[in-house]
This record gives sequence, structure tokens and C-alpha cells, in this order.
Amino acid sequence: MPRTLRRPNNPKPNEWLASELSQQYIADYKPFNFVDGEGVRCSLYVSGCPFHCPGCYNVAAQNFRYGQPYTQELEDQIIADLGHSYVQGLTLLGGEPFLNTQVCLRLVKRIRHEFGDRKDIWSWSGYTWEELLQDSPDKLELLHLIDILVDGRFLLAQKDLTLQFRGSANQRIIDVPQSFAQGKVVIWDKLVR
Repeated sequence: MPRTLRRPNNPKPNEWLASELSQQYIADYKPFNFVDGEGVRCSLYVSGCPFHCPGCYNVAAQNFRYGQPYTQELEDQIIADLGHSYVQGLTLLGGEPFLNTQVCLRLVKRIRHEFGDRKDIWSWSGYTWEELLQDSPDKLELLHLIDILVDGRFLLAQKDLTLQFRGSANQRIIDVPQSFAQGKVVIWDKLVR
């Protein structure tokens, strides 16, 4: 009998809400890295992800209580690190940033207040662009505040380690402001493959 590949969980719109799931925990914070998007970045890994994609590279961060609570001290450190001229921006990963909107919105709004558009904001999400547009107001608010969305669940059957900034071929690197302006998904113009 052929073995079937297990697939990630697929929520309905508004089925998973940050207000019900998030514990406002942080799995990790990595300043000054080169792997989580374009340029030198500060990366915040939030805790909690119910997608449970088979082959997930960060299984520990699926637990909403993994790591440490988000603190004002950490936020202040992130802002200080972003203040360096050589840092291009912030990356939100996880876990699932769109199920940790209490933390992510607070930080992103502060970044926009202090830096305007001088620092870009990337986010990875198991949600697709289309799913986020149909979901809760907090998810949509966060989406409007970021620059780049790498969307979609990691699919082990489509795993490709040669892809730029993503792990499986179904995932897209989306230019968020351009997508809203044009009313359709616009792929990042610096995509190599």
C-alpha cells in the first residue's frame, strides 16, 4: 500500500485567532543576520504555529509557550539594533507571526513610527496571501504594515533548497505594497528563482 504524505493543517478563515492562541512568547531573536531576507536583518522568531507542516525546520517554535515572554527590554534592543545604518530591516518568523499579532503589531508600529519606511519588514507565514485577506482584522492590519510576505505552508513534497528565501516551490515572495496597489499578487521584483 503506498504511503501518503501527511499535509499541514488548513484553517478556515477566522478559525485560528491570535487573541485565543498567542501566549506572546518569543522563540528567538537573531540580530545582524543575512539569511532571513535581503540585506542585513534583525529576525524575531515568535512562538506558536498550529500549521504543523511536516518537515518544519523549527518544530520547537510550534509550541505557543516555547521560549521567553516578549518584553519591553527585547523590543528596545530590537529598535536599537535596527538603528544601525547597515541594517536593512526586520524579519518576522516563527512560529506563525500572524497568530502573534499582539507582539508583531506592537513592534512593527513602533518601527514605522521611529524609522518610517527606511527599514523594510519581511514576514514568513504559513497563511497564503488570499487566506490573510479573508481573515481577522489584526492579521490584515499586520499585512498592511509589512513590505514582503513569504506566504504558504511548507510542503515537503515540494521542498527545494535551491529556492531563494523559501523552502518549498509553492511559497511566494510577495511585494505587499504593490499587491495592495494593483489588487493582485505581485511577486518581489528581485526574485532570482
